[in-house]
Amino acid sequence: MDMGGSIFLLVAAPFVGSFLGVLVERLPVGRPVVMGRSHCDACGHALGPLELLPVVSWLLSRRRCRHCGARLSLFYPMIELAASLVAAWALVVVPWPLAAATAGLGWVLLALAEIDLRHLILPDVLTLPLMLAGLVLAAFTPQMQLADHLVGAVAGFLVLWLVATLYRRLRGREGLGLGDAKLFAAAGAWVGWQGLASVLLIGAVGGLLWAIAAVAVGRGRAPHEPLGFGPFLAAGLWLTWLYGPLGLS
Repeated sequence: MDMGGSIFLLVAAPFVGSFLGVLVERLPVGRPVVMGRSHCDACGHALGPLELLPVVSWLLSRRRCRHCGARLSLFYPMIELAASLVAAWALVVVPWPLAAATAGLGWVLLALAEIDLRHLILPDVLTLPLMLAGLVLAAFTPQMQLADHLVGAVAGFLVLWLVATLYRRLRGREGLGLGDAKLFAAAGAWVGWQGLASVLLIGAVGGLLWAIAAVAVGRGRAPHEPLGFGPFLAAGLWLTWLYGPLGLS
């Protein structure tokens, strides 16, 4: 293990998480992600450097804006901690330097999952670069065969595109969006065609369990109310990438 690289990844992770929080809040509503300073949503005060420290600033401020007293959202420290967990998980399971790419995969999946939960969209600006990154990684990693990953990307898109098309024609309404097909294409680019069934199975089981749990606690959705499939595909891709198809090494 590269100790210096591992430490850097762990230190950078919460700051990446902070950026992911901004991305999730701004990208779906068309606000600039990179331009413009972070600010309090209640009073508009621009945050200083000390107020941008991941997790720590939230705790030191006692969960309130120092200027207007508005309560600060729990979302930011949670996604910062989640990004740190992703980096640590990657370092434990995957050897360096592939662990860095794995952390990058996990961070993008975090953002996609949260955006889909909130807005039922999977932005092309995230799914398409994720697919390209998987293919580039396959091209330069000796133990990966680029052809398998190219086939996986094409097959992943076509499978869910076909499912979505058939569902729409049979039921007269949308079941899956093209964003799901593009995310599944990205999954194929990362795990190859051999891992697609695993990604889909884990995603389907996860979605089913989520729906059952929601009904059990009295928060079930109406029959025609949509539920984003992206978070479950993201979980399937993450677990298949880390542990192999169906969680088997």
